[in-house]
Amino acid sequence: MTGDHSSKQYDADLETIRSNVLAMGGMVERQFQDAISAFRNGNLELAARVMKDDESVNRLEVELDDACSHLIVRRQPTANDLRTVMATIKIITDLERVGDEATKIARNAIHLHKRGVGPINHYETVRVIAEEASEMLRSALDSFARLDTEQATALIAQDASIDHGFRSITRSLATFMMEDPRTISASIDTLWVAKAIERIGDHAKNIGEYVIYVVGGKDIRHTDFGSAQIAATDED
Repeated sequence: MTGDHSSKQYDADLETIRSNVLAMGGMVERQFQDAISAFRNGNLELAARVMKDDESVNRLEVELDDACSHLIVRRQPTANDLRTVMATIKIITDLERVGDEATKIARNAIHLHKRGVGPINHYETVRVIAEEASEMLRSALDSFARLDTEQATALIAQDASIDHGFRSITRSLATFMMEDPRTISASIDTLWVAKAIERIGDHAKNIGEYVIYVVGGKDIRHTDFGSAQIAATDED
């Protein structure tokens, strides 16, 4: 009876943590959306709010890390459960870093629009990869909520498209800067925004990899996508 009670309490504690992680995910998803909106529209007040919101995200990271640590100490989870807790800790870290990247976008939006928009359409330069990264982040959170390895595998594949888009943006901005030195400062700000978006895609990919690890116990980090596909298929 004691063991059964302990197991139920562990499940309840873990579910509380999962719910709070998803709430944190919603916070950073909104941060990212607001940062891109500020970059598009030059809304300096919105950009400042994104930067301010990062303080709340950072506090929540500390609280959730502490909750996970206490869960391990109090409940002493077995191997499978411990895997879930450790993966959750890593997901928390990735979400906090998404918030950091959103803050970078907001900061560069302020720099860009205080100087005035130059000859290039800065938002259109990054629009496609911003939409792709937003979709990846949403899928990552959804796959974590439902422990859906198929969705996790699909979002991992999307990261290659964002990487390709980032390389294309880098080449285009280099051309702008060479052809018109007046665009250098604004192009560099835009390049930093594009890099932050690319990193958000990386963090979403990491979350997908951790979902696959939680469900199947297979660590597919630093492997090619084929390995991820095998991991997802094995769970069917």
